[in-house]
Amino acid sequence: MMAGKTLYLGPRLKKLRRELGLTQANMASDLDISASYIALMERNQRPVTAEMLLKLATTYRIDVASLADEDADETAARLAGALKDPIFADIAIEPLDIEDIATSYPGMAEALLRLHTAFGEEQLALAERREESANGGEQGPSDPVAEARAFLAARRNCFPELDDSASALAPKLDSFAAMGDHLLENHQLDLRLTDDGILRGASRWHDYHRRRVYISERIDQAGRRFQAALQIAILEQEAPIAQIVSESRIMGEDGKRLVRRALQSYWAAALLMPYRKFAKAAAEMRYDVEALCSRFAVSFEQVAHRLTTLQRPGEEGVPFFFLRVDRAGNVSKRLDGAGFPFARHGGGCPLWNVHTVFDNPGQIDAQLIALPDGERFVSIARTVRGGGGAYGAPSVRRAVAIACSAAHLDRLVYGEGLGEPAPIGVACRLCHRPKCIARSAPPMGRDIVPARFRESGVPFDFSME
Repeated sequence: MMAGKTLYLGPRLKKLRRELGLTQANMASDLDISASYIALMERNQRPVTAEMLLKLATTYRIDVASLADEDADETAARLAGALKDPIFADIAIEPLDIEDIATSYPGMAEALLRLHTAFGEEQLALAERREESANGGEQGPSDPVAEARAFLAARRNCFPELDDSASALAPKLDSFAAMGDHLLENHQLDLRLTDDGILRGASRWHDYHRRRVYISERIDQAGRRFQAALQIAILEQEAPIAQIVSESRIMGEDGKRLVRRALQSYWAAALLMPYRKFAKAAAEMRYDVEALCSRFAVSFEQVAHRLTTLQRPGEEGVPFFFLRVDRAGNVSKRLDGAGFPFARHGGGCPLWNVHTVFDNPGQIDAQLIALPDGERFVSIARTVRGGGGAYGAPSVRRAVAIACSAAHLDRLVYGEGLGEPAPIGVACRLCHRPKCIARSAPPMGRDIVPARFRESGVPFDFSME
């Protein structure tokens, strides 16, 4: 705490008093001041002087630093981010006011943050439902996938409390063997690699009765470490994850289960790629996905997924959107951290490199894309394989893409030599480019032009009037 600085510690002083089981009169007697003065300090109507801090420290044998709100800076950063929402655009709030609210009124700050998060979650869920309705779908408010996506998107897929707990364990659990030792020491579970005969196609199995955790020897080293980390998350992070889920607006049990699974995987990834260490490496390596794979001994998909989570207030990285699709265009995972329109419309444009990388399996492709409204994004895509690991074992090849605004081009290793942007549409029904040979449907609001005298060479001729 800085000398000479006026300190208002009302909420923290009240918290300390209650933790000690004291009334205002009790504390006043201990400190040789009036009960009314205690009340004034707790209401932030009087500052806590240096002399009073010393009295508190000596009387109750506490470290003065313990009165400091270690989360105040993070709360202020979160609050500043929330107040950038367009709904607050006409309200002038100074940075010093935000810091004061976070420091002096932490409960009110947390209440506002929860309300803003719930508002964002509801807006995103509503957008998902409208999109399903517009596409003729029958999925409604109880759609668990839409609920889970809205939950993650409203929080920008960032959970600092899980990052912190994972980072605390990361130095100790830096290898598969270390994770095995941890499971044995803390949970009396024997971690073993085994063949498919026992697992019958599964990647991991917690054999409760034999006190063993089996992991398939057919998956690669990155997959083995992730599965071991995931088992630790399931065993040790139930309470914090349950607390996060309880603060959501998700009504259905299936939606809650999907979110719990997502948060368990989030923690496992955070153990393999601790937030600050990973964010620093990503910035230094200019977000080179392959280089990050080598540094942290993880897979392309794991790095791509982790890059979408670097939105901790005050420590943000480049905001990325993530999409995983199969050859048929089915979306199996979607995370939006970049305001990318495909987050709402699914990414059905065949000109986007997430679809063309199937022609060159395993090779990274970087593409500068331009949307019809002029927005530009950088897309980094590559195929990944799931399953396999033995002759004849079933496997599936999918494509993973991460994309960010072209405004971040100078921060990316992929920004060199991209050339002119490729014209991409978010969906044929919403794209009004007239000469697209890949078009599968005419745009909404345009009449089809009869081709009686001229064949244009494009699937649909439509009026631009």
